[in-house]
Amino acid sequence: MEFGSIVDFLENKVILITGATGFLAKIFVEKILRVQPNVKKLYLLVRAPDATAALQRFNTEAVAKDLFKVLKEKHGTNLQKFLSEKVTPVAGDITFEDLGLQDPSLKVEMLRDIDVVVNIAATTNFDERYDVALALNTYGAKYVLNFAKKCANIKLLLHVSTAYVSGEKPGLILETPYYLGESLNGTSGLDIDEERKIVQEKLKEVKSDQNANDNSIKIAMKKLGMERSNHYGWPNTYVFTKALGEMIIGHLKGDVPVVIIRPTIVTSTYKEPFPGWVEGIRTIDSLVLGYGKGKLTCFLGDPEAVYDVVPADMVVNTMIASIAAHANQTSCETIYHVGSSVSNPFQFTTIQRCGYLYFTEHPWIEKDGKAVIVGEVKVLNSMVSFHRYIALRYLLPLQVLQFVNFISCQAFAGTYKNLKRKITFVLRLVDLYKPYLFTKCFYDDMNTEKLRIAVRKMGDEENIFYFDPRILNWADYFQKIHIPGLRHREFK
Repeated sequence: MEFGSIVDFLENKVILITGATGFLAKIFVEKILRVQPNVKKLYLLVRAPDATAALQRFNTEAVAKDLFKVLKEKHGTNLQKFLSEKVTPVAGDITFEDLGLQDPSLKVEMLRDIDVVVNIAATTNFDERYDVALALNTYGAKYVLNFAKKCANIKLLLHVSTAYVSGEKPGLILETPYYLGESLNGTSGLDIDEERKIVQEKLKEVKSDQNANDNSIKIAMKKLGMERSNHYGWPNTYVFTKALGEMIIGHLKGDVPVVIIRPTIVTSTYKEPFPGWVEGIRTIDSLVLGYGKGKLTCFLGDPEAVYDVVPADMVVNTMIASIAAHANQTSCETIYHVGSSVSNPFQFTTIQRCGYLYFTEHPWIEKDGKAVIVGEVKVLNSMVSFHRYIALRYLLPLQVLQFVNFISCQAFAGTYKNLKRKITFVLRLVDLYKPYLFTKCFYDDMNTEKLRIAVRKMGDEENIFYFDPRILNWADYFQKIHIPGLRHREFK
């Protein structure tokens, strides 16, 4: 694999980015603007009623964040002028054909000028409503592809998926596509249009009930998503609909060059624009923060397991390098796993050790000014041990409370309901995250390694577009960058 300078490729290019106010998209936009200020135009698709609202969302949810402080320092008072020249927030929605664009002249301009389409828009909730997830992650991918195919100068469509489209299959997962109609468990009959009909019929059925309300419809749609996902071998609605999105792109892409990026668990930035920037809470982050705040007395997971995590800036650098590498390659479809389980394995025990060391040295301070003292955390290494722990620690006291509440004429009804709700919530979360807490998957990154080698040959650009996880010392990264970044975000 050989290609020219990435920075030079970006010069004078017009790029459409969907999901532009999301975590990865904002890092992508900031990086492009910082390393190649001579990019011609970035169209940012934002869910908003009009262009004014789209611009306001971009300014509030992106430019106003710490993420843009390096650009602010670089451009000073000229930042807004620079952004107005280079960035055009566009009101739209990927769940509609032509991305829901309402301005005919703007649509003509975009279809004429766009070189690259980057689709990052998605819902990442594991148990999202099936109608919502199917519309965004599956049909949204189709509509973005359709729009890219209409672009007169299209050079590439980059689609961000997830490594977990592979489901719970253990072993080495290859960078290979999933084909339309293919299921993980061999069940036949998977048809994307049929799935949409099932959603429509279920919605009609639920809404016909006189007692139906927003909550009952939401519950029914969430349940349907999990049922359909499990039926074909996927553990949850998120990864199922993302897999369907990949399938539909591969099937309908025609001559458009396509790159599919499959990141694993994405964590805070390693270096750029500065170390430790993060937004939102990922799987392991909730464990770390819960432990630091003294609310988590045990971890659930295999102490010997390898967790596949990757800093966000490395994901973005892979995206940008892959765009330069594959632009104009007629009818190609290249898949990149962006993770660390093969190149630089990160073990569960590292989370324990780093959490203990960090919060011992920098304890969490409660509102009353008292420091939270953390101790060695108990590790439950199987679902059996977890359910035993929950039964003894919570369910048994809950039953006692239920009896006391009964004989005291409901005097403890509020306490009982609150505790029961919390326990139900925890059990639900564990059920959702179970496939990832005891994972036996390793994500092959041979394609990504070839891309790394090609970038390495460019000399200086390897330092600009770094994405080799082998440069990471996981203990240093988590203790000195990621956990402090999480803590800073909590206090923002």
